[in-house]
Amino acid sequence: MTDEDTRDVESEAAPREDGDTAAEPAGGTADGSVDEESTAPAAAAAAERPRFGVERYLNVRSASGASMSPDGGRVAFLMDTTGVPQVWSVDGPGSWPEQHTFADERVTFASWSPERPELVFGMDEGGNERAQFFRLTPGTGTIEPLTATPEAKHRWGGWSHDGDRFAFTSNRRDRSVFDVYVQDRTATGDGADLVHEGDGWLTVAGWSPDDTRLLVVEAYSNFDQDVYALNLETGDVRHLTPHQGDVRYYSPEWGPDGESVYLVTDRETDTLRLERLDLADLSFSVVADGGEWNVDGVSIDHDSRRLVYSRNVDGYTELTAGELTAPDRIDEFPAPELPRSVAGGVSWGPDGDRFAVTASPSTDATNVHVVDVKTGETERWTRASTAGIPRETFVEPELVHYPTFDDRQIPAFFTEPDVDSGEDGVPVVVDIHGGPEAQRRPSFSPITQFFVNHGYAVFEPNVRGSAGYGKAYAALDDVEKRMDSVADVAAAVDWLHDHPLVDPDRIVAMGGSYGGFMVLASMTEYPELWAAGIDVVGIANFVTFLENTGDWRRALREAEYGSLEEDREFLESISPINGIDAIRAPLFVIHGENDPRVPVGEAHQIVEEASEHVPVRELIFEDEGHGLTKLENRIEAYTAVVEFLDEHV
Repeated sequence: MTDEDTRDVESEAAPREDGDTAAEPAGGTADGSVDEESTAPAAAAAAERPRFGVERYLNVRSASGASMSPDGGRVAFLMDTTGVPQVWSVDGPGSWPEQHTFADERVTFASWSPERPELVFGMDEGGNERAQFFRLTPGTGTIEPLTATPEAKHRWGGWSHDGDRFAFTSNRRDRSVFDVYVQDRTATGDGADLVHEGDGWLTVAGWSPDDTRLLVVEAYSNFDQDVYALNLETGDVRHLTPHQGDVRYYSPEWGPDGESVYLVTDRETDTLRLERLDLADLSFSVVADGGEWNVDGVSIDHDSRRLVYSRNVDGYTELTAGELTAPDRIDEFPAPELPRSVAGGVSWGPDGDRFAVTASPSTDATNVHVVDVKTGETERWTRASTAGIPRETFVEPELVHYPTFDDRQIPAFFTEPDVDSGEDGVPVVVDIHGGPEAQRRPSFSPITQFFVNHGYAVFEPNVRGSAGYGKAYAALDDVEKRMDSVADVAAAVDWLHDHPLVDPDRIVAMGGSYGGFMVLASMTEYPELWAAGIDVVGIANFVTFLENTGDWRRALREAEYGSLEEDREFLESISPINGIDAIRAPLFVIHGENDPRVPVGEAHQIVEEASEHVPVRELIFEDEGHGLTKLENRIEAYTAVVEFLDEHV
């Protein structure tokens, strides 16, 4: 998930990618006009279509975050069958899965040792994002705490090739910065070695083939990073990517010989491409160009010299597998036979012959697949349940583009219900992603499918500032241009008004985190457009948000929104709390008490002010953080949302 997003798969598994247009809307033609001859069959089909409650949709399971065992015989993954993601494993396609952890809190990742039948997993408490590490030995069922410093965040950096050590970054020493640590697999508590003191947001990207160096990424913003090589024997740090201005350096991977680094970057382009960095002279060469689309990331198996890289093609993922036959040349294998989906999170088998990957199509549950590298043949290893809902009832979104105030075309996904809209048309939920440098992509969303099943259309715009369309597009909402993205939402409603399916008087704004800000800003700037608003963990006041967000995040967020020192007056001017009197539609506010990103005070502010003149409901969960992860809380929240919409829309 992206920094302020609560829905999109950023998935650590790589979550939400796409292609061009999706299925033609039921009862319509490709250009959106009504085909009169088809309305009667559509109405008949709608009458026969089964309806399911929101609880059933929220019980659709998800299997993701794959990690292959050292012998290649098992795949560990995370699945939320018990209500929150836990560690499971499976030993073949479609075989019965085995559950390994049984906590009430979510597991955030699981990673097999490259040499031993053991894995490390992470888990936080109450959504506070201060993940701790644990070692699990599936053969015995034993679980040992490894970090045991609950006041600090821990960010996984991977196993050494010999499986004796692992690396991570943590803000143990100073809550506002991350240091680099290396820990022996048998050490516990504070047994990690501090190998480098940082002064910003550091992430370990991987071990060199000989385990003597670490790749370390420092992020200044979502569109500006640097990569360093940390020598574990001497402590020396070499800066590999000196640059001026904002340049993205994503997904760095050591080359098989340890003399180069492969990464995706936009250092000379608007979109991201795959390049090789020669460590001898720090020169770059292009390995794969994504054209008008971003190369999302790369994964390399050192021993076999095989690699997989992904492209984000209008939201859908396209994977390319191949072998490095020269430093900057890939001999490609047949494309993996995955469903059209958002996919990612590659984990290699022991010989580089296979890899596991998570795929999330818009019309099926998220599952783990295993791909034969040379042939592209793919087998689905997990069978995440759709809770008894027939897969054929899930609806694929249509990719559309609509004009906005400066004649720019804004991409969006439009999912239409299979119903007879009648004379009045159907209600629409305009679902706005967080980030802001995120992208709504067509992966599976149980809430979207619920709304569509119950006669709502769902419209998901990728307004200016969204990722996936180049850095120029992503920069169009920076600081003083922030409200231009809100104008793009208003333009979406104008487009919906002209659509024959839509009831223009029943349009709802919904969004989480930064998307929650967009909901509130849309309701204060364009109050006449909305029948209701749903704000999930949203920003109400940029000043109080920046003052109270986690220490480690403030500098990153100020790079996007503006600084408290230099831009306070502007931040006040665009904060929805200061235009709250303009809101005319009912508002529902949902938040987690333990949210370390957007503190719960943002919810309390907006509820207190807005309730003086419009109907407002507030729902706070004491055991949640930035978003809702526990099934019982999601059921309670979205059941309340349905009741709210039934009353007001």
